Amino acid sequence: KENWNKELAKIEVGKGKQKADRTIFYTALYHTMIAPNVYNDVDGRYRGHDMKIHRTDNRHYTVFSLWDTFRALHPLFNIIEKERTNEMVLSMLDMYDKGGLLPVWELAANETQCMIGYHAVPVIADAWINGIRDFDGEKALNAMMKSANQDLHGLKWQKSLGFIPADKESESVSKTLEYAYDDWCIARMAESLGKQQISDSFYQRSQYYKNLYDTETRFFRGRQNGGFIAPFDPAQVNFMLTEANSWQYNFFVPHDVEGHIKMMGGDKNYTAMLDSLFRGKTVPTGRKQADITGLIGQYAHGNEPSHHKAYLYNFVGQGYKTQELIHQIMDELYHAAPDGLSGNEDCGQMSAWYIFSAMGFYPVTPASATYI
Repeated sequence: KENWNKELAKIEVGKGKQKADRTIFYTALYHTMIAPNVYNDVDGRYRGHDMKIHRTDNRHYTVFSLWDTFRALHPLFNIIEKERTNEMVLSMLDMYDKGGLLPVWELAANETQCMIGYHAVPVIADAWINGIRDFDGEKALNAMMKSANQDLHGLKWQKSLGFIPADKESESVSKTLEYAYDDWCIARMAESLGKQQISDSFYQRSQYYKNLYDTETRFFRGRQNGGFIAPFDPAQVNFMLTEANSWQYNFFVPHDVEGHIKMMGGDKNYTAMLDSLFRGKTVPTGRKQADITGLIGQYAHGNEPSHHKAYLYNFVGQGYKTQELIHQIMDELYHAAPDGLSGNEDCGQMSAWYIFSAMGFYPVTPASATYI
């Protein structure tokens, strides 16, 4: 109890808040501290990704649900769990040493590969950019580049064409967009280390998101054989996207929101698309997807790709809409009850969103060292 009180006391809630609000907040904070898990024994021994037994003087971690947690959980740790963050980064680099790659979704010394992207990259870059640097930055950069320069999971096409064709790889739209963001994080890391040539190369790759943008519909769309796949229904859940439809991925350009706004034709068009996202019909079409829950229009708070979207109004001078939506999401989709979340907790990400939002700011772009 004493240890938990120490951890939960890292953020204090004003006494004027309702008891239910305090309960939701501290339950959320507790949820953020359940994973990742310490994997070494009391004597420091742990099983590495080479399946051999090793020993560490630090805490060695497992359960890295990185597709979920790079968005808000790890940025929260960078504020309230700096020492543990550094040990988590060291754990990831150890996985790179012994397994050959940074983790994607790691569990008990095994790589499950159950999600997309190479999102250990933004976690490490965000820690580094925020001054958590008790690890080898050069080694971290090399590990990041090795993940990005594979040919697996559509990266062969991403590197050669600047996008992933829908007939070559499943989840092609989501992967193209997420790889572009991860590459921007590599560029940030390289820039901070004075590696300008590497940085320039990955900044260029970070712009590949533009290659799937359709100016007529103003959506990111699947491409193959020289054109966009038709017919097109932005509400359709299909295998070109990861647990989502086109509405829910249409704003995943966290590293270049200003560029995305310009590509859409300016503030007015961008605002209109955001308004349509939150005010449109609430029923996705296409295949059934259990993860698409917590719907406000086509915004799906029950799954991670939507989590930054309410904050995007700040980029077009309409922060009051962000404030209204954040209050709505917090009031309607979080409760002090066994079913108090609108979707999977996903190793603390769902609750980390609440913690940041209750405090009044959010990391729209991890590895930027800025908050909205």
